[in-house]
Amino acid sequence: MKQRRNKILENIRLLSAGAKGVSVGKTEDGKTVLVKGAVPGDLVNVRVKKSKSNYFEGEAVDILEYSEYRVDAKCVHFGTCGGCKWQNIAYEKQLDFKHSEVVNNIRRIGGFPEFEEIPILGAPEQYYYRNKMEFSFSNARWLTQYEISSEENFGNRDALGFHIPGMWSKILDLKECFLQEDPSNQIRLAVKKYAVDNGLEFYDVKKQQGFLRTLMLRQNSKGDWMVLFQLYKDMKAERIKLFDFILSQFPQITTLVYAINPKGNDSIYDLDIQNYFGEGFIYEEMDGLKFKIGPKSFFQTNYKQALELYRKTLEFADLTGDQVVYDLYTGTGTIAQYVARNAKHVIGIEAVQEAIDAAIEHAELNGLTNTTFYCGDMKNVFNDEFLENHPKADVLITDPPRDGMHQKVVEQILKLAPERIVYVSCNSATQARDIALMKDDYELVKILPVDMFPQTHHVENIALLIRK
Repeated sequence: MKQRRNKILENIRLLSAGAKGVSVGKTEDGKTVLVKGAVPGDLVNVRVKKSKSNYFEGEAVDILEYSEYRVDAKCVHFGTCGGCKWQNIAYEKQLDFKHSEVVNNIRRIGGFPEFEEIPILGAPEQYYYRNKMEFSFSNARWLTQYEISSEENFGNRDALGFHIPGMWSKILDLKECFLQEDPSNQIRLAVKKYAVDNGLEFYDVKKQQGFLRTLMLRQNSKGDWMVLFQLYKDMKAERIKLFDFILSQFPQITTLVYAINPKGNDSIYDLDIQNYFGEGFIYEEMDGLKFKIGPKSFFQTNYKQALELYRKTLEFADLTGDQVVYDLYTGTGTIAQYVARNAKHVIGIEAVQEAIDAAIEHAELNGLTNTTFYCGDMKNVFNDEFLENHPKADVLITDPPRDGMHQKVVEQILKLAPERIVYVSCNSATQARDIALMKDDYELVKILPVDMFPQTHHVENIALLIRK
């Protein structure tokens, strides 16, 4: 077994991109090789990590020829930080790879040979597109292998940044990040410098002690900023001085909130949020609709592309004003409210009560009287009794999590038999699996991939199905 793991496959030309951002090549005898640490087009030697009957998994140990698709990575943390793994691939090729992955999944997994492929909708901004970032404090920053081998004494190892992939207790100290526009970097760096200069304790993950735990920054399209601190314990005097300092330095911050979190995890959803400055929330607008965003709110992190996604979803739904629409996995009701202005009535279902509460609040905020929201596990709520007690849907929109829809949910959709189904997905593999279950009753008309997350392998897809 050890010998097989150390096996080197030589001169493997990487031909394409595969699932989860790996590169895909072939051995001379035609066996598939899935490779991390390289770019499609590279010629590499590969150390085998896993050997199966029909494929290998491994990592590139030597790059013999560089791909023509390679570009210089923008960030100094590229290769260590797990956030932007495709930063060294030209953006146009990123789009090609994403489009191909979606089409291949729909054809291979879904079994649909014929449908309209609308070219992938690329993002207008390849950097600075996120409106929410979360950073962690640590008193033992991640050291590179070079630093460790140098045996240098690094003294203060306080860090504020991201978790190293697969290592929850290790934090990369961020010098820069190109995902959120300024003053995101300035706020993070100022917080760290103030904390170090004033001897504030950074969190110790292993011992579960310290003061500063996490920092979240949110913004809206108008330039209003929200700052959220998680503190392991309350040190009132130090907390007030830190907060006042940050507010004095950054007038863009319109609200600052915090939570005391002595738990074993950083999850915010069961914490009591305290408001220190401002209203405790910010507002976002999308084509005339207003959304209230608090520290616990779910909202699409790429505002501009989310707006395009909703516009295309509405276009695929082809509403004329007299249709009943079901919106499954409605979340905070963003899509439901976006299409409600063109529908007779919209019924939304979601498992998380806080999200449903937000959806109801947003509907009231926007003066929408033709939306109804229900909370519960989809496969339990969306049952025969539900269908009997509610009007038949003309159009169904579904936007499930990465795992896709439960088979019982698909069966209920077939019973409901809407004329049109618009399936929005962040995982085209599970999307293809689900729509394959509908192929006897529905025709797949067209798909539109949407790039929500440039510099990563992630891609959304919208599929339109029409009843036969």
